[in-house]
Amino acid sequence: MSEPDAAPLSFYDEIGGHDTFVRLVAAFYRGVAADDPLRAMYPEEDLGPAAERLCLFLEQYWGGPTTYSRSRGHPRLRMRHAAFHIDPAARDRWLTHMRAALDELALAPLHDATMWDYLQRAAYAMVNTFEPGGIGPAGSPSTPVRASSSL
Repeated sequence: MSEPDAAPLSFYDEIGGHDTFVRLVAAFYRGVAADDPLRAMYPEEDLGPAAERLCLFLEQYWGGPTTYSRSRGHPRLRMRHAAFHIDPAARDRWLTHMRAALDELALAPLHDATMWDYLQRAAYAMVNTFEPGGIGPAGSPSTPVRASSSL
């Protein structure tokens, strides 16, 4: 029996904490690494820094440590992604790899649905153009942007 004054578990804790988010992000970036058009959005040779940023962001969003904000400030997702040409095709590629990564976790159905709902809403919110032209910086889809401008 739990203590009456005990704080409820966060979503972060309910799904397994840090290890779960590390697994999610690792699976996602395995997909990104093999997707040449989407990979172009990540100009760093090593996807490790991008993976670390995404992991810290997701952990904080879901009730884990606030390391992301302490090290990078407010997430400002739209601003950080504004330099990229994110059209519906880019969004859908991102969602394809995130869905596969989430499937690898095999979370309880309610947790899966909760996380997937957020990821879909976030991906749709990042779309900043309906002009076709590839993935990459707005106005110059084939030229990479410094990685620090992304999440």
